[in-house]
Amino acid sequence: MHHLPENRTAGARPQTRYARNGDVNIAYQVIGDERAALDLVFVPGWVSHVEYMWEDPRIAHFLGRLASFSRLIIFDKRGTGLSDRTNDLPPLEQRMDDVLVVMDAAGAQRAALVGVSEGGVMCALFAATYPQRTSALVLYGCYAKRQWSPDYPWAPTPEERQEFYDAIEQGWGGPVGLSNVAPSMADDPGMQRSWATYLRMSASPGSALALARINTEADIRHVLPASRVPTLVLQRRGDRDMRVEESRYLAQKIPDARYVELDGEDHLWWAGDMDSILDEIEVFLTGARHGADLDRELATILFTDIVGSTEQAVALGDRRWRELVDAYYALTRGELVRFRGREIDTAGDGFLITFDGPARAIRCAATIAHGAQELGLRVRAGLHTGEIELVGDKVRGIAVHTAARVAAAADANEILVSSTVKDLVAGSGLQFMDRGMRSLKGVPGRWRLYQVTV
Repeated sequence: MHHLPENRTAGARPQTRYARNGDVNIAYQVIGDERAALDLVFVPGWVSHVEYMWEDPRIAHFLGRLASFSRLIIFDKRGTGLSDRTNDLPPLEQRMDDVLVVMDAAGAQRAALVGVSEGGVMCALFAATYPQRTSALVLYGCYAKRQWSPDYPWAPTPEERQEFYDAIEQGWGGPVGLSNVAPSMADDPGMQRSWATYLRMSASPGSALALARINTEADIRHVLPASRVPTLVLQRRGDRDMRVEESRYLAQKIPDARYVELDGEDHLWWAGDMDSILDEIEVFLTGARHGADLDRELATILFTDIVGSTEQAVALGDRRWRELVDAYYALTRGELVRFRGREIDTAGDGFLITFDGPARAIRCAATIAHGAQELGLRVRAGLHTGEIELVGDKVRGIAVHTAARVAAAADANEILVSSTVKDLVAGSGLQFMDRGMRSLKGVPGRWRLYQVTV
């Protein structure tokens, strides 16, 4: 399996570059091993923002899985995200050319295309038009047309589309359509905030409305029989936004297409059981299903950080500050040996450490914080327990993001833990103070945090 490059696993964001199509600049990113045998272009639906997507742990997990077995190329369609806004959005055929421009800029002579929703429509048209540039096609939650007709009765009626337009005009800035595209998470305040932010970052109200209207006019039914590349069609049975009959229609019309129906009612690709989608994509494109065989383990993740390091460095001078930080590093690494911690990374003045037991992790954090105080340093720390993915000598996953956000919520000389950690150490003698419910940036839901008092 190809792993993500080091700058991704440590939490860094991929570099955004630009490809030029005429006078329009298209923002794109390339993620994954440059030596990968497979180039993969992922085309999201409706609107997107290539940089904000990495702020959401769920989206980052989805893209990370794709990049684990390919060299992944993602981009913002014109009029969305970081790509140029245009006065008049061109029809689908013209926007499809942006895929070619991005592939050329990324050095991808031939690639598999994975398209979701409206992005799948573009991918299907591209695959039929440029089979020599397309190694395979994957469509998730896709459609052939977006407007009702007697011979395509599953699409929305004109009245239903008008309701959608009205929701954009009246509600943009909020979680427009979330109950329809992600019903399993529609009541989650964290998901509501992240979805609303994703939409705002991805498009202005005018651009979103214009794209929705253009998508309504799209009809690729006549194109489907002309597709001659290996094709996988995926659909969740209960999808409220895209009826299951629409994907069945695609699979029937595309020659030799493979069709897989999955459980669930969410349309969003990063909501619900996204790994079932990713497993099907991976086995179709690579011939092997690694999803269940990923190196995963339950771990307690500890983040530490020196508070006020810049001010102290200025006051002490570079040499004295470096000596102090070196002493802190030596202290921390000594305690890791004692408490069986594993140093994963250092960033700035902080540590990312994993443990195979939460009680040991808390006691190690407390010892480090006490030793740092004796050195004249103020340290904050945060801990969370969850499943992590091991990628070489790095770790990733939602649990890592959560632990980082818990640490960011801590004050100087404070150790905060999630309720998960507290519950797991019941009976250990460790004591905690309830610090209330918190929203953790980029992590869905609200979390109860506790301060370690022993």
